[in-house]
Amino acid sequence: MADDQLPDSVVAAAEAIKSGEMSARELTSACIEKAERLQPELNCFISFQPEKALAAADALDALLLSGDPVGPLHGVPMAHKDMYYRVGEISTCGSKIRKNFRPDHTATVIERLDDAGAIHLGSLNMAEFAFGPTGHNVHWGDCRNPWNTDHITGGSSSGTGSAVAARIAFAGLGSDTGGSVRLPSALCGLTGIKPTQTRVSRYGVMGLSFSLDNVGPLARTVQDCARILGIIAGYDSNDATSSNVPVDQYESFTIDPKIKGLKIGVPTNYYYNKVTVEVRDLMNASLKVYEGLGAHIIEVKVPNHEKLTDLANVVMGSEAATLHGAWISERPNDYSDQVLARIQPGLSYPATRYLQALQVRPKITHQFVEQVFNVCDVLHAPVLGTPVPTIAETDLKGNPGFATLLSQMTYCTRPANYLGLPAMAVPAGFTENGLPSSFQLIGRPFAEGMLFRIAAAYQNETDWHRQAPEI
Repeated sequence: MADDQLPDSVVAAAEAIKSGEMSARELTSACIEKAERLQPELNCFISFQPEKALAAADALDALLLSGDPVGPLHGVPMAHKDMYYRVGEISTCGSKIRKNFRPDHTATVIERLDDAGAIHLGSLNMAEFAFGPTGHNVHWGDCRNPWNTDHITGGSSSGTGSAVAARIAFAGLGSDTGGSVRLPSALCGLTGIKPTQTRVSRYGVMGLSFSLDNVGPLARTVQDCARILGIIAGYDSNDATSSNVPVDQYESFTIDPKIKGLKIGVPTNYYYNKVTVEVRDLMNASLKVYEGLGAHIIEVKVPNHEKLTDLANVVMGSEAATLHGAWISERPNDYSDQVLARIQPGLSYPATRYLQALQVRPKITHQFVEQVFNVCDVLHAPVLGTPVPTIAETDLKGNPGFATLLSQMTYCTRPANYLGLPAMAVPAGFTENGLPSSFQLIGRPFAEGMLFRIAAAYQNETDWHRQAPEI
């Protein structure tokens, strides 16, 4: 089935199946066919399960014919980063160490997606243990960007970015500890949201840094992300850190959104320090769209940001080293050089420094919320300040400036993780190398609805999110 015959979003796919325009089997078969054709080129899957997917599609088609109620994702093919556990099924976490790991429980978010009717195509490639913003993986092979396979997808949710952008899956889950939902969304031309810290359960999800980890969707449209987040968000008794703040009807914010009079903040410091001219031009063009819709563009100085990367590094490094300490001691050769080099410094941070980084976090977040969101409704900033680099340019062994490059990759994304705030990547055009670029919207805690409203208004006026790679 040709791409132009398929629904162009999660929402459209669910409606097409519910209305009988097509069956779940037809849609799943089309996705499987595309996956089999493109996997050799993109390397986006670690585990591919076409037979199970077709069996699930047949069961969902039978359920629809029986007249029983169906869920909001009924028959929609999805695939997720290979760190979301399903009982008894291998979850490699992108690593050699866990290449045969079979969890004894299923992630809450996976159960919620299954209950909503989603179909699971397989598990997707990722940076080893979710530790890397580029998408490199020496154990399972580098994942490739469908816009240009010489270029990175962004990480660590590399396979999710690649598979969804290539129109193999309609959406998928990533994780975001320092930008790993927003970066592959931005680099692959997708919409993706990192929700407020604690908004989504992390039970049954591989951890990297429990103070910074977030679960979030990558999809084609704002409305798709709103629907998926509305399903997976909310309190989970299996995750004591999950919030019991009521979940908004996120999708309602995307229906005929009005933003006239809203204030969009543009940072005067930090976020544009490392931005190229062409990325800045795309950011300005997106702000012009917002001005045309009646929003007010307000300049805002963001507090404490020069400190945030160091503080986030201490937190993530300490917590990652705690999780990996035994393996690093017993099996150091089973890590890639890149990941080992990033985890080992965490073993050297004194406990006092880690505790200080956690202790000042609420104060710094309060200052940010007060000084920024008393002036504007959301903050608008780049996701990546440069055009998408190539796989060769970002390879550890071939690039002596790798540490600097890593810090540049996450320069604009990491602050939202330390602050615990929701942040959403929205496609905003293409740089001269033909690859996507995006802005991000950052909001108050639990203000995902506002992000969806403002992002949906932009997508109603533009078609960047509708464009797909020719692959």
